[in-house]
Amino acid sequence: MAEITAKMVKDLREMSGAGPLDCKKALEMHDGDMNKAADWLREKGIAKATKKLNSGRTMNEGVIESYLHFNARLGVMVEVNCETDFVANTPAFRNFAKDLALHIANLAPQYLRREDVPQEVIEHEKGIQLRMLQEDPKNANKPADILEKIVQGRMDKFYSDIVLMEQAFLKDDSKTIAQLLQEVVAEVGESIQISRFARFALGENASHEGESAE
Repeated sequence: MAEITAKMVKDLREMSGAGPLDCKKALEMHDGDMNKAADWLREKGIAKATKKLNSGRTMNEGVIESYLHFNARLGVMVEVNCETDFVANTPAFRNFAKDLALHIANLAPQYLRREDVPQEVIEHEKGIQLRMLQEDPKNANKPADILEKIVQGRMDKFYSDIVLMEQAFLKDDSKTIAQLLQEVVAEVGESIQISRFARFALGENASHEGESAE
């Protein structure tokens, strides 16, 4: 299998408008063939959906969806925006917002996007992962660049645990929240964004709020 480089992912992103995770997956599925990967993204509606997300349209409609656990000890609020009130009232959009609130309640993301994670949090986690590798006899003597690659791989898992857009969807772990969002955009034919969220659990000191979406 061909090695999928960061440049290949970047080039496919520029070609298709799709997100980095989808581009990497497409390239892996097609052994690095750029054209086949781009065709696959278009066939799945991912490239089209992402272009709509990045179209710069105004999204002032939508809903603020909430979830309250049966014992009132856990609650979630999430704002999901779209372009028109027509789409805001469609079953696809409403169900997406409800699914998001339920997902956030169960998976407890801390940030909306990877870019929202503070640098000090990232560096702290990298330090922990590097020390764990260095203390492991199987990895201690590996070159620094190899250790760095292993750490980066572990950081991807770290992000998928705490970043909403990169978490596996609660109801279907074969797709991420970002991929689910793209599917809904393709279905309703209009730009959608997750603007912010907050999760409250009784006894916790703070809730986490997402900022602007993709």
